[in-house]
Amino acid sequence: MKLIDDLSQFEAPAYAVVTSGTFDGVHVGHQKILQKIVHEAKRKGGKSIVLTFWPHPRFVLKKDAGDLKLLTTFEEKVELLAENGIDYLVKIPFTKEFSELTSDQFIRQVLVEKLNTKLLVIGHDHRFGKNREGGFDYLMEHSGAYGFAIKEISRKDIEDVGVSSTLIRNSLAEGNIHIANDFLGRPYSLSGFVKDGDRIGRSIGFPTANIDVPEAYKLIPADGAYAVLVSLEGKKFQGMLNIGQRPTVSGEERRIEVNLFNFDADIYNQRLTIEFIKLLRSERKFESIERLKEQLSLDKLEAIRILNQQT
Repeated sequence: MKLIDDLSQFEAPAYAVVTSGTFDGVHVGHQKILQKIVHEAKRKGGKSIVLTFWPHPRFVLKKDAGDLKLLTTFEEKVELLAENGIDYLVKIPFTKEFSELTSDQFIRQVLVEKLNTKLLVIGHDHRFGKNREGGFDYLMEHSGAYGFAIKEISRKDIEDVGVSSTLIRNSLAEGNIHIANDFLGRPYSLSGFVKDGDRIGRSIGFPTANIDVPEAYKLIPADGAYAVLVSLEGKKFQGMLNIGQRPTVSGEERRIEVNLFNFDADIYNQRLTIEFIKLLRSERKFESIERLKEQLSLDKLEAIRILNQQT
């Protein structure tokens, strides 16, 4: 897959099968649309193109932007789209000026002139253009003027999957990792750098890596202990992770700390990718450090049992 971030330099294919959207999470509903455009492009001897917007439009238009957390960073989205066999990912810088384009201007200036769209595939509820005025009905009404065909992923197709990015966000915020993972079609993941902590975990026999996620908009799941898989330098390790304020040791800030099993190396400043497999328990305050150690031992045994089922 080729990433295009400058449309003025893009040489459009002779036959472009296009879809557009934010595709946050690239979940199983999105994957239905992606499979469709890849199939249609191959059938017609053309190329599949995903048109996406960055930053997320809600960040630019300030519509509940402070509350919005995303399932994927842009870099994660690029990787996931590539895994789905897309030929081109076109990134449109989303600005207030761009948001003022009418539906007609967007179609003519971007879909027709820049991408040479011959087939547009969209979800039943997809909207575009200023004030989200464009949609499937608008396209069908004006399709003759634009010179491309339109295919809609029906409401039934999407509802049969029963998924939305909002539903996944809510599931993660409630600790329902299994639901989120089912809808994503893979484990939810996040990446971050190992930073120095207070080394309490090492002192009680469970050394942890304190993870700093640089993207403030990335969704962090609910507080609690999780069974996780951790990728580091091309290798994957089993582990358990805690999100929360660590009330037993009077912690004052929310942290993400992961304990890698059968691992003992200095990994400060290195980047880890964490896959969430299952919530072990909610975070709670224990009456003593000794009681916390006992629970961590039980958590580790349960995590190993769960993770061994994944292989």
